[in-house]
Amino acid sequence: MKFHLTVDNWAVQKADARAVRFDVFVIEQNIPVELEWDDMDEHCLHAVAHDESGYAVGTGRLLPDGHIGRMAVRAAGRGQGIGAAILQALMAQARQRGDREVVLNAQTQAEAFYGRHGFVRDGEEYYEAGIAHVCMRHVFA
Repeated sequence: MKFHLTVDNWAVQKADARAVRFDVFVIEQNIPVELEWDDMDEHCLHAVAHDESGYAVGTGRLLPDGHIGRMAVRAAGRGQGIGAAILQALMAQARQRGDREVVLNAQTQAEAFYGRHGFVRDGEEYYEAGIAHVCMRHVFA
């Protein structure tokens, strides 16, 4: 699948980012909708990937404190490099603005994915919204 990635503020990315996150987190993973939305979105940079027809297939966000979160790729887009492209774009934004590291809370089933991008587990497994997670960090060289 060919895709195009953009990184912008919440005002620009809101509709597509929300749609992807709703499908992946609320519908697919059964996360309560009230846990998905917070007041940080408008303070973040958001990456959104669109397929050739303009359909949003993936998203992620970079918080002001260097956390990467809300990484999601719709089922049809998985395994095609979309998540990796989103992660790399957010990491590049963090590095460009001077962050020394990026941190994320990975679902344990995605730990190996983040490990391939230089993230290392930091701490014990814990549960959030009923899903096992681990904190992971990547320090820029």
